[in-house]
Amino acid sequence: MTNSNFFQKVYDVVSQIPEGNVTTYGTIAKYLSSPQSSRMVGWALNKCPEDVPAHRVVNRIGMLSGKIHFSGINLMQQLLENEGIIVENNQIIDFENLFWDPQKELN
Repeated sequence: MTNSNFFQKVYDVVSQIPEGNVTTYGTIAKYLSSPQSSRMVGWALNKCPEDVPAHRVVNRIGMLSGKIHFSGINLMQQLLENEGIIVENNQIIDFENLFWDPQKELN
């Protein structure tokens, strides 16, 4: 699979994350049958089209590890908070209840 095909598959999955929910880089990689590719998911989201809700993807413990790739000081956090997600100290509050698993939702 080429990077562009993998990137498009990442965009397709991320585009289906419901508003007010989050998932992780690793969860997406696992869903795409490439569990060792969490960082590649991050690279894909760093270069994603504007209509892909990349702000809904966080690290495995609910931290906003990708926030440096968003313009503005706290844009990732602001986008999440606009969806009703509470963020404190770069950490999603109630992460377990907001977690979206494509394995369960898309299969």
